[in-house]
Order: sequence, then structure tokens, then C-alpha cells
Amino acid sequence: MKNPLSFLCGLGLCAALAWQAAAAEPASSPGSADWPMFRGGQDLCGVARGNLTLPLKLRWTAAVGGPVKASAAIAGGRVYAASGDGTLRALDLATGAPVWTAHAGESIESSPLVCGGAVYVGSSDGNLVAFDAATGAEKWRYACGDKILGAPNWTPLASGTGILAGSYDNQVHCVDAATGKAVWTYDSGNYVNGAPAVAGGRVVFGGCDAKVHALSVAEGKLLREIDVGGYLAGSCAVRGALAYGGHYGNQVVCADLEAGKIVWRFTGGGQPYFSSPAVTETRVVIGCRDKKLYCLDRQTGALVWAFATQGTVDSSPTVCGGTVFTGSGDGRLYAVDLATGKQLWAYEIGKAVSASPAVAGGLVVIGSEDGSVYAFESAPAHP
Repeated sequence: MKNPLSFLCGLGLCAALAWQAAAAEPASSPGSADWPMFRGGQDLCGVARGNLTLPLKLRWTAAVGGPVKASAAIAGGRVYAASGDGTLRALDLATGAPVWTAHAGESIESSPLVCGGAVYVGSSDGNLVAFDAATGAEKWRYACGDKILGAPNWTPLASGTGILAGSYDNQVHCVDAATGKAVWTYDSGNYVNGAPAVAGGRVVFGGCDAKVHALSVAEGKLLREIDVGGYLAGSCAVRGALAYGGHYGNQVVCADLEAGKIVWRFTGGGQPYFSSPAVTETRVVIGCRDKKLYCLDRQTGALVWAFATQGTVDSSPTVCGGTVFTGSGDGRLYAVDLATGKQLWAYEIGKAVSASPAVAGGLVVIGSEDGSVYAFESAPAHP
């Protein structure tokens, strides 16, 4: 899909709202050079542009000082990776060589956001921190009342750009990107573990109050809340007026943000969902703690296929062309056929892979709880 307002947030332009629509389905052109945030774009749909030829081969590995549960961001020829030792690192995308290291606080599970020449990340000590993307110099630090485990997102505001983050202080915070000052806060009444999505003028997130919340972007005013029947530890993906997410009541749900009702529920699996879904034009793909990856029909929620791994699938899958990439607690990165659910390729890292794949620039980049980040590329074709 071609769009004149292509997403250039990682290069400093944060006003391209039209990218939300473009990111909802893969393009036939070569992959975008950037994956600047958790799930790739503001709607958190987890769909990468382009295609990768399998099998993949390991291009580089980089040790980052602690277990990696956060997904990497890719922007401007760099990989930004956060780890359990409380550091944020910039690595060269081509080689994995270190560029700079910055300290955000205590352990980090929040995936970095690259926007407007800065990198934003939350930490378990409750701070949302902004660093200069080029140098790693700290720009500002905003204190929430409790830990931030979900990734930040961004939204254009009348006054500039707002950075959004959910916290265990029960609130979603909107912070001015330039100054680090609060623009608005919304109290959900319980922990907010996942990342807020931004789509259609709404901020959408699920919480440990078992509800999907939709807020106005400008003021953080509640527009709609929908009870889903279980607390949402992952993030919701938004496509049009519909939000998709899995919860700890062992269900995947589709919620209509305009009608304020549940459209469908998928009750397969019988275990909680911590993974955030990837949503294409026709499919919803999500990992479950029953060790399986599920593909559902986007319109009805009917099961299309289930793919079994040997560990819990907390990793949020990424769709690129006709392939689904996901990590597993069994220590492997998998490539699964989107149409059939058949395994196409796998790589055994060893330690659990709960981070989510970042796909950009012809690479799949993912961290592991072994304390390293791995980059894979298409293997050269054999004659």
C-alpha cells in the first residue's frame, strides 16, 4: 500500500497519522527501514511491510547486560534495546556493534519508542525517560506513581507531541514530548500493564480492571469502557473501530469501541493470554500460555489454526507477508505460515524468548532472556 504520509517518526516527523492505515496490512514493496516502537505502529497491529525469504540466518548477536523481555525498536539504522539491568542500548543495525549505553533506572520490560529524534522508555522504578536518539544523553525524566512495564506510544496534540504510558499507579499518562511535563492523566482504577494504542482519535488500552478503555486523545476524557471478563495484561490492537486483545479469563475478544459491546469471544486454549495480537485484514494471531499460537478469523473469531510450541507463548507475534514470527518460552524463534499454521523455520536460542520480533530493513530482531539481542536475515539463495 502506498501512502504519501509514510511513517517517519523515527526520523523526526511525528505528524503522519495516515501511517496507521498503511501499517495495518503489509506492502508488496521491500520492507520499511524502521520499526520504531512496540508492534511497529501506533495501532499496535504488529504487521510489518514487505517479505522475508526463508530460511533465515543469524547475522549478529549482541550482549546487552541483562535478560531482554522488551521488544526492540529499529530506526535510523540503529536498534534500540532495553534490558533487565536497567539500561537502554543503541546498536548498529548492520553489525550489532554498540553505539551508546544509557541508564534508565531499575529493570526495563517496557519496549522503547523512537520519535522526533528521541527514545522514550519506561522502567520498573516508575520513570518514563527520554534520551537523545543520536547520543543517548538524557533529556528529561517523568515520575509516575509506580512501575511502567508497557511500551510508550505517541500522539499528535495541538501543542506538539504527546508521549503516552500506562503505569501500575492505575493511570495512563500523557506527557509533553519536548518538556516532560504532564498534559493529562486518566485513572483507570487498576494496574495498566500493557501499552496504549492510538487510532481514530482514541487512546485505547486494557487494564487489570478487566475493561477496555477508549479515551479522547486531546484531553484523556473517557469515551467508552467495555467489560471483557478478565484482566488484560497485554496490549490491545485497534483496526477501525474494533479493538482486539487476550485476557486472563482465557479468552480473546473483539470489542466494538463505538457500539460499546463485545463482537466475539474465542474461548480456546484454556489458559491466560499475555501476548498482544497481530491483526491483519482477515486474521488475528496471538500467543497463549497453553504453549500455542492461535490464528482466528478477524470477522468472526473462529479458529483458523493452532500451532504448538514447547513453552508458553508470551511473545507477541509479528506478521510479515505470509509469515508469522514469534518467540516461545521453549527458547526458540519460530516462523509459521500465516495461511496454514505450518512451521516454516525455527532457531533455537536456548533461553526463553518472551520479547516480540521487530521486523524492518530486511531483518528480524529479537531479544532473549539469555541477555542478548539477535538479528536474522534472509539466507542467500542456492543455485
